[in-house]
Amino acid sequence: MALIETERDPARVEMHSHRHPRLVHHFESMEQQREAGTLGMWWFLLTEIMFFGGMFLAYTVYRHLYFDAFAAGSNVLNIWWGTFNTMVLIGSSLTMALAVFHAQTGNPRKVVIFLLATIVLGSVFLRVKYIEYNDKFVEHVFPAGDFRWPIVNESVRPNNIGDLLLMLVGAEHLNGAGPAEAVPEKPAINNASQTAEQAADPLMAGHVRMFFWIYFAMTGFHALHMIIGIGILLVLIVQTRRGKFSKEYHSYIELFGLYWHFVDIVWIFLFALLYLIDRHP
Repeated sequence: MALIETERDPARVEMHSHRHPRLVHHFESMEQQREAGTLGMWWFLLTEIMFFGGMFLAYTVYRHLYFDAFAAGSNVLNIWWGTFNTMVLIGSSLTMALAVFHAQTGNPRKVVIFLLATIVLGSVFLRVKYIEYNDKFVEHVFPAGDFRWPIVNESVRPNNIGDLLLMLVGAEHLNGAGPAEAVPEKPAINNASQTAEQAADPLMAGHVRMFFWIYFAMTGFHALHMIIGIGILLVLIVQTRRGKFSKEYHSYIELFGLYWHFVDIVWIFLFALLYLIDRHP
């Protein structure tokens, strides 16, 4: 019936004769198709907001209940790594936005360049998270393992941009510090204050453990989103090189840009809550 109706309507015949090859049959135009995709992405991001919102709510409740323990846990997170990663993700948002811009203007070569730059920055972020997680395992504050509080032996941590960059590439020995595993044990900087807190609150270790449960859950799921995002970026690069996208059809890159910006914004909140707020009570 639809075919007969189309054949009788000259306007429909004209419209279908100029259909874009990427236009799905149940949409009238590319603009309508793009708007439907954008609406679907926003619904998906709404579910993501509810997902992370539950963890933010848990953080808020437990921080209210165990304020001192959460402040103590926050103080052993490395502010240099957190700040560096925040700058890296802001940079990746910029490169992703530039990739979307060049997709809209029909420049596939620059789209590939900026998508690759986004992958590099995302990989740097994950590399830093690996270093941070490894430090927490060495310090025995991973909540599902042999958790110990106060920290007895604090890992070597960067306290300036030079140390940070050397540790990032695994060349901290060039600064005379030697490989991380070869560093002799030494009392933790905050050990005295941690011991005092422990004496004041016998349940302090358990409450700090709760902080690290939430820390690893929130940052771990965020890192998982980053890994998935990098995988999608690789697919988009292949599709762009094969000429799938054009000035008229680039909605996949636009929609992924929304996803990447959302993941970046989530990290901004994580950085503020886990690393900054009441860091030095």
